[in-house]
This record gives sequence, C-alpha cells and structure tokens, in this order.
Amino acid sequence: MKRIFSGVQPTGNLHLGNYLGAIRNFVPLQDEYDCIYCVVDLHAITVWQDPAVLKANTREVAAAYLAAGIDPKRCIIFNQSQVAAHAELAWIFNCVARLGWLNRMTQFKEKAGKHRENASVGLYAYPSLMAADILAYKATHVPVGEDQKQHLELTRDIAQKFNSDFGVAYFPLLEPLILGTATRVMSLRDGTKKMSKSDPSDYSRITMTDDADAIAKKFRKATSDAELLPGPEVLDDSGAVPEAIRQARPEAYNLLAIYAALADKPMADVLTEFAGAQFSKFKGALSDLAVARLGPIGAEMKRLSDDPGAVDAVLRDGAQRARAIAEPILAEVYDIVGFLRP
Repeated sequence: MKRIFSGVQPTGNLHLGNYLGAIRNFVPLQDEYDCIYCVVDLHAITVWQDPAVLKANTREVAAAYLAAGIDPKRCIIFNQSQVAAHAELAWIFNCVARLGWLNRMTQFKEKAGKHRENASVGLYAYPSLMAADILAYKATHVPVGEDQKQHLELTRDIAQKFNSDFGVAYFPLLEPLILGTATRVMSLRDGTKKMSKSDPSDYSRITMTDDADAIAKKFRKATSDAELLPGPEVLDDSGAVPEAIRQARPEAYNLLAIYAALADKPMADVLTEFAGAQFSKFKGALSDLAVARLGPIGAEMKRLSDDPGAVDAVLRDGAQRARAIAEPILAEVYDIVGFLRP
C-alpha cells in the first residue's frame, strides 16, 4: 500500500509559499494514496512558542487543510502532539542516527545562525523527529519542497541503519515527491529570498487569508524590473528556466512561476501568453488569478476560525485514527529493539 505522510508547522501567517509548495499539492494525492496530514506542533516548539498562539496556529493549519479541499473522511488530519508514538519513536531514532549525520544538516545551521550554542537540542534533533513522523506510519512517499530533501535522505539512512542494526526488513525506504511548478516561492520584495512569515514587510508575502484588495495591492507593489517579460525561448530542453537566466531576473521569474502554479500551466504556456508584455499588464492578470484561486480558501478558513470546536473535532478524530496505525508499529519496534512491555 502506498501511504503519504506530510506536515505543516503551526507557526502562523500561512502564506502563498505554504499553499503552493505544500498544501495545494496534498489535495490530488487523496485519489492515489492513503494520506496522513499532520500539524507538526512538536516541531514548532523547537523554538519558543506562546502557548495560546500555538493553539490558534494549530487550528489555522487544520483549517487551511480543510479549506484547500482535503477531505477528513478520506484522509487523516491531526496534530502531532496527540499521538505519543511520534515522540517515543524519535528517541529510538536519536539512538540510531549518528552525530555526524546531524552535523551535516544545513537547515540547522541556517536556523541556528551565529548563535548555535544557544539553539535548543530539539532544533538540532529535528530530523530524527521528522523521521519518526514518517516511519511511525511506514509511509512510502512524502511530498516535500526542495529544502526538505536532505532531511528525507536522513530518514532513509535512519530506516536503513535500523533495519541493518537489528537484522530486519522492517521500515520502508521512502521516496520524496517533488510536486508542482512553484515548489519554492520567493519573496515579493526580493526574488532571491524565500517567502517567509518572518519577513518584516507584510508586502513580501500573500497570506492565505488576504482578501481581494490586499492580494491586488501586494502584487501591484511586488518588485519587478524595467524589461518586458521574456518568451519561451529562454527555456531549456526540459522546459525549465536555466538557473543563470533566473538569477539575472529573479523577481520576474518568481512572479511567472507563481502564475504558472496558480493557473496549473507549464511555464512554456505562460511565457508564450505574456511574451513581450509589460509588468503592469501581467501583474493585473496575476492578481485576478490569485483572487480567484485563494479567495474561496481564505473565506472558508475565516469561517472555520469562527467554529474552533468543529476544527478540534476533526483533529481528535484524526488523532484517534492515527494512533490506531502508529501504536501497533511502535509496539513491534519496541519488540525488535528488545524492550520489555506489559
């Protein structure tokens, strides 16, 4: 059986990058896979969180899943802390993973920055918990952005070492699913930086709850350049924009990639449609498209935010179903490791 596991951190202000890079891609997978979608609140506390805000942000991610079209009857939607198997299996994987493996994780270096000695142990061991998230359900595939591929490779290493250490063929070697035409959405103010909730400028991002006026204003003010839009001749033989060309006009290609993703069109079609156009015309078309795609989702998220009890009920039901899968797997792992159990 092919099983998907993926999660989104409840860190607030879900934006277009979260939607195009992850949440939107979760929806069609329901038709092909057994899908488990998590709100990874244990990962969120690797840096300090205000408890009341964390609860609100957890509900926001769950509401985004539902508003985007994930069906809680066909999929499992829950928050990570409701299923103890994640934390329990993570400790076992901390004992399987090697220090040198974790030292190579570039995301820790980026997030900890110059103050690495003050970072939490949880932030350092984040990849072991991510491996536990996935392998607690014996997931076979994980939809991810490019920036998470290294962590998935570590998950494969942990699974392989566990199997080798204990002489079993227990955990599957999962495969990443890199989906969509805009898996890495960049800032609207600086096309060389990833779109982020932590950017001090609200105009750097489109949030999933922005109304039509806010979306139009942010795209209108998005950084662009003085040149006309390129045509499909810039693409390589695979239909992709070569990195050197992208770097020469990062803002232009970021906006074009966003349009392609929202329209669900290949980049060649978008470049053909807007070849030689001025940015003012293109930004208007992009705004209209974004409002049409995101407006209904934002409205449904706001409706769900007014009914937190309904969101909590979905999470409770999902957690119960998740435990029914994870707990027998954890029991088998405990037996393999040699733990005495009642």
